[in-house]
Amino acid sequence: MRIEPQDQAVLDHVAAQGDAIVARTIAWANINSGSRHAAGLARMLDVLEAEARRLPAAVVRVPTQASTTVADSGAVIPESYADCLTITARPEAPIQVVLTGHYDTVFAADSAFQTVVTRADGALNGPGVADMKGGISVMLAALEAFETHPDKARVGWTVLLSPDEEIGSPASAPLLAELGARGHVGLTYEPALSDGTLAGERKGSGNFHLIVTGKAAHAGRAFHEGANAVAGAAMIAARLHGLNGQREGVTVNVAKIAGGGPLNVVADNAVVRFNVRVPDKEAAAWIDATVRAIAAEPPFPGLSLDLHGGMTRAPKPMDASQTALFHAVRDAGELLGQTIAWKPSGGVCEGNNLHAAGLPNVDTLGVVGGEIHSDQEFAWPASFVERAQLSALILCKIASGEIDALKLKQLRLETM
Repeated sequence: MRIEPQDQAVLDHVAAQGDAIVARTIAWANINSGSRHAAGLARMLDVLEAEARRLPAAVVRVPTQASTTVADSGAVIPESYADCLTITARPEAPIQVVLTGHYDTVFAADSAFQTVVTRADGALNGPGVADMKGGISVMLAALEAFETHPDKARVGWTVLLSPDEEIGSPASAPLLAELGARGHVGLTYEPALSDGTLAGERKGSGNFHLIVTGKAAHAGRAFHEGANAVAGAAMIAARLHGLNGQREGVTVNVAKIAGGGPLNVVADNAVVRFNVRVPDKEAAAWIDATVRAIAAEPPFPGLSLDLHGGMTRAPKPMDASQTALFHAVRDAGELLGQTIAWKPSGGVCEGNNLHAAGLPNVDTLGVVGGEIHSDQEFAWPASFVERAQLSALILCKIASGEIDALKLKQLRLETM
C-alpha cells in the first residue's frame, strides 16, 4: 500500500479539523452521561444527533429493548434504557463497514468528576475524554473526511452509538449482533493503551446476580427457626471464589454481597453479584455450567436460590480474520509513521459482540490515553488527529480494495 493523492486529500481534511475534533470532545465530556443518568444521556444524545446530521447520511434514533435488574433487596425490577443512534450511508454498497461507540460513561450524576481540565503536561483530564467521547469525535472526523474520497461509493457504513456499553450492553446487544452479522469489517473506538498499543484478543465476560432467600427470625428467641440468607450468600461466595485456578485463564470476581438488616434479625435476603472472565468458548461453557450447578444447591436447608444474568460478551480470539485485519491496520499505520502493535486484553467491549456475530473488527481505534474509569482519566490531544487519520486511511484502503473486506469477512465465517 501507499498513500495515493486522493488518500492524502482525505488525510489533509482530517488535519484541518484537528482543533475542532478536540474542542467537541471537551464539550461532550463536560456533559455527564453516566450509564444510569437518564437526563444526561438524553442531553448527550441530542448533541450527538445534531453533530451527526452534518454528515451526508441517514440519522435515526433506535429505541432499545428493556430488561430486568436485581435490586439489593432481591427484587427483580424492570429497567429501561436510552435510545441508540444510528448513522447510515450507502446501505446498498457492496462493502459494509460497521463503526461503533458508546456515549455513556461510568461516572454517576453526582460524581465529583464532572469537567475537563488540561494537565501541566498537556494531557486532557476529564470524564470520558478517552472512554469514549474522544473516540466518537475521532470516528466522526474520519467519516467526514472519507466522504470526500472519489471511491467512497464502493463502501457503505453504519455507525451505532449506544447508551449502555459500560454496563454490559444489555439494551444494545441485539443491534450489535444484527450489524455484526451483515457487515464486513468493524471499527470500534475504545481508547488505545497509553502507548498507542491496540487490544488484540480479548477474554469473554459474564455478569451474574444470585438472589438468596432465607427465613427471618428473632436472633435471640428463635434463631434456629430462621435461615440466614447472608450466611448462605457468604458460603456461596466462597464456593465461587474457589473456582479460581481450576481452569486456565478463568477468573471469578465476587464483587458484592448485599442484604440483611438489624443485628437481632436472622437475615432473610441477600444478593451475590459476581463477574467471570474466560479465554475461549469452551471455558465459557464450563464456567456457565459450573455456576449454575452451584446456584442449584443451597448450602443449607431453608434457603432458596434464584440466578440471574449470564455470559454477556463472548471471547474474541485472534483468529485468521483478526490476524489479517490487524496486519492491514499495522500496514496503514506504517504509511502514516505510526507504529501499530497489539496485545491480549482481559477487558471486554462491543468488539466482543461484533466478533461473536461474525464481524472481524479492531476495537481500540480511539484516542491514546489512560486511567479510564477513574478521576485520573486522560487523553493526549495530539493523538486525536493521528487516530482519525488512521481510521480515514483504513476506510480509503477498504474502498480501493487494498484492504480486502470481503475476504476478511469470509475468513471470519470460516472460523465460526
